[in-house]
Amino acid sequence: MQTGSPFLDTIFLLRKSGSMTVFSDLQQVTAKEEQEAGDYFEAEFEKERLEFLSAEIPFHREAAVWGAKVLYHSTQLYLIRKNTAKDLEKLIPKSKITADTSSILSADLSLRFLPQIVSLLHSADPHDPLIKILEEILTQFHFSAIGYHLDLGKVSWEKELKDKTYRKLYLERIVEKKAYELAEIPYINKLLMADFGMHKDSYWRDLKIVEHGD
Repeated sequence: MQTGSPFLDTIFLLRKSGSMTVFSDLQQVTAKEEQEAGDYFEAEFEKERLEFLSAEIPFHREAAVWGAKVLYHSTQLYLIRKNTAKDLEKLIPKSKITADTSSILSADLSLRFLPQIVSLLHSADPHDPLIKILEEILTQFHFSAIGYHLDLGKVSWEKELKDKTYRKLYLERIVEKKAYELAEIPYINKLLMADFGMHKDSYWRDLKIVEHGD
């Protein structure tokens, strides 16, 4: 599915095969490419909606396109860093989007791959200023960062996971990623144990039960 657009081809390949081609020059994303990406992600969102079985969560086009641009430019900046320091905030803009269930799940179509890029950046240079920028994004959209260490001490988990569909997806990804750090947060641990029931050892044998204090 080649389009001749470095942005679209990179995103399509990543979504299809989990691999990506990084082009040799920093490329700005055009309005036409954003429109085409939005259409593509809307279709992808509808496919994933079949898995989480909720017609109540709308697709958030702006969040999906923004997440794709963040991922695309992050991969470029991993390899192309000459004279780019001045452009970091322009290439990786902070989100002005409210993080709700719709925007979180839409942005996740791309942001779920971002922790891998951050880990590569950290291995290359732990003092790279781009790491801090990307970790701030992942802290806001931390569903995409499950399994990657972030400081989420300020999150009110009861409020965060009040939507039943989002809560289900969040817990499922914690189990999938074996994210102990999150799974041992008392509120989340209680939810997981309730879901596991008598079959806890089948799902996650070595996850300990945390005292909840309630």
